[in-house]
Amino acid sequence: MAPEVRTVVNLKPYRQALALPGLRSLLLVSVLARIPLTATGVTLTFYVVLDLGRGYGAAGLVGAASTVGAALGSPLLGRLVDRRGLRPVLALTTVAEAVFWASAPTLSYPVLLPAAFLAGLLALPVFSVVRQSVAALVPAERRRPAYALDSMSVELSFMVGPALAVALATAISPRTTLWAVGAGIVASGVAFWLLNPPTRSADEPAGPHRKVSRREWLTPRLLAVLAVSLAATLVLGGTDVAVVAVLRASGEVGWTGVVLAMWAVASLVGGFAYGAVSRSFSPLALMAALSLCTIPVGLGGSHWWLLCLALVPAGALCAPTIAATSDAVSRLAPAGVRGEAMGLHGSAVTVGIAVGAPLAGAVIDASAPLWGFAVTGAIGALVALVVLPVELRHRRETLGEAAPAELAAATT
Repeated sequence: MAPEVRTVVNLKPYRQALALPGLRSLLLVSVLARIPLTATGVTLTFYVVLDLGRGYGAAGLVGAASTVGAALGSPLLGRLVDRRGLRPVLALTTVAEAVFWASAPTLSYPVLLPAAFLAGLLALPVFSVVRQSVAALVPAERRRPAYALDSMSVELSFMVGPALAVALATAISPRTTLWAVGAGIVASGVAFWLLNPPTRSADEPAGPHRKVSRREWLTPRLLAVLAVSLAATLVLGGTDVAVVAVLRASGEVGWTGVVLAMWAVASLVGGFAYGAVSRSFSPLALMAALSLCTIPVGLGGSHWWLLCLALVPAGALCAPTIAATSDAVSRLAPAGVRGEAMGLHGSAVTVGIAVGAPLAGAVIDASAPLWGFAVTGAIGALVALVVLPVELRHRRETLGEAAPAELAAATT
């Protein structure tokens, strides 16, 4: 008889999660829906620079206007989902996206700037809606692999979306790319409207609920998770810019796509491993490890393959960190305000990326490319130190609540 062969990777958590009704279709639609959303930044940049004849600074302002709008609008739209349901919000944002992307190729730069802000304010809330729906579809004890799959799907979307936009803009025209991306976003909104994923679980009330004061749920613990989310994406945004700067300084800028792809693959592997393990990890611990692993990346050498190797440890922590923060927010926020809480999480992620890239750029301009990694990583580590007392207090309170229960069990 042949010996039994055991698999090294535990796939049981993924099988259990994907067996839950509705999750598989939600994740599939989310991957396709996020591809055009991840292409918006590079598409607007190409249009402003090539078709409108403006500089990269002007293109950056359009991106910043859209980002600020999205950061402000995400929690507002989440609150609207909590109060009115998902479909009215999807209808509103899909129509707003259709109007913006259909008219954008005809707008002059002074009009495009405020229009981008308004479009960001009413952007299709796919990222936060998917995470809210995961919390509704998946019991708390199975959410880690579900959010790991969500983070991996985000990584896949970012690998495909911008690359497709660049290919289309260079092969045809930026103006056509605007329409194509807009059509993709509108199709995503329609797909989500038809799918209509739940935003509350079956045992949570779907109708009007007791109004929950922000003081009840916006606790120091939740604020700490939001700070960790912001710091993590700040490190990721800074790393993105620093990679380009290091390769440009060494004359190997042509390898940028390969290095970033390797970074993304490491993130996918890390996310898969995070969802397969049997224990949970603190978002704070993961973000601190991500930050500390990012600090020395620039010391790995100027050759592209050395940079690839240096990025692997930090890359493997990207998807797990985002997944852990999503999971934590889903557990800390009551069902009645989960949409607003996930909106705040989306805002934190958006702001972190928006701050990390220009911050690393400013540091690199003032010093050297390797300091882009060091400074953004150090900021992440500093945030971890600031948040640490909140985490320790939470652990003490959790142990304090568990001790009487354990004592009672031992005496019965």
